[in-house]
Amino acid sequence: MSALDSPETRTRNLLHVLDVDDLDGARTTEDVFVGVSERQPRGRVFGGQVLAQSIIAAMRTVEDVRPIHSLHGYFLRPGDSEKPITYGIERLRDGRSFSARRAHAYQNGLPILSMIASFQTEDEGLDHQEEMPDVPGPETLPTTADLLAGLDHPMARKWSDDRPFDIRHLDGGVYLRPDPTRPASQAVWMRTHGPMPDDENLNRAALAYATDFTILESILRRHGLAWSTPGVSFASLDHAMWWHRPVRVDEWLLYVQNSPSASGARGLGIGRIFTRDGALVATVAQEGMVRVPAGTGD
Repeated sequence: MSALDSPETRTRNLLHVLDVDDLDGARTTEDVFVGVSERQPRGRVFGGQVLAQSIIAAMRTVEDVRPIHSLHGYFLRPGDSEKPITYGIERLRDGRSFSARRAHAYQNGLPILSMIASFQTEDEGLDHQEEMPDVPGPETLPTTADLLAGLDHPMARKWSDDRPFDIRHLDGGVYLRPDPTRPASQAVWMRTHGPMPDDENLNRAALAYATDFTILESILRRHGLAWSTPGVSFASLDHAMWWHRPVRVDEWLLYVQNSPSASGARGLGIGRIFTRDGALVATVAQEGMVRVPAGTGD
């Protein structure tokens, strides 16, 4: 295993990307931060990275006792992975229990993401949750590297060798081949390859990063498509997320996903994330642009 492929290196790279620079406290009407981007084969910034960096920048303007509990964001333009991203954080409100922040991510003077996030001091209250499905454990499943072994393609190498999360599909991936059963659902186990710091907000930001990898795959499954299907085009349009309970992303998490609808060249993905012992830690929703050549899928 090369240094690039090692679990420790992948996790260090993730932490480096998430460590946005506050420009020595630069502030206008906003707090200003700058983040670097991961290199991408197609040159476009990974949406999960921009979400996570926006969270980190926003959380650095909020008291540590108030972790993020929700976000609503819109992807406005594709980002260039060869250029840094500037983050402007507006302090919308600091109340007795809640803080609200607006984050804009900029490249070339234009916003590529607009997000509002809310932070809350931990509190007691009502408690219930949806039950976790009974599924096989991650140790029984192939890794992404197993599924893509021997494939010499830039995106395959990126997913196999550089991705900071170990992602294992319960029903096989749809990287190369469609799912013949065509369910509008899927589930994956995921965790970082290496250990993470004991920082709740950092773990929550890293979880947001990971949620963007597979959230729209249920649409592919439902319509008999794969990532490798010629002419298929995807782009994330918006992303909403709610954190319900504490989380560690270096421990196995079950990401249960489904797509309730696709129409008008858009598809909706919904995800629920459980710890291995069954605690529901987060819920995710994302709508994406989905375009396919005429006569492809159904």
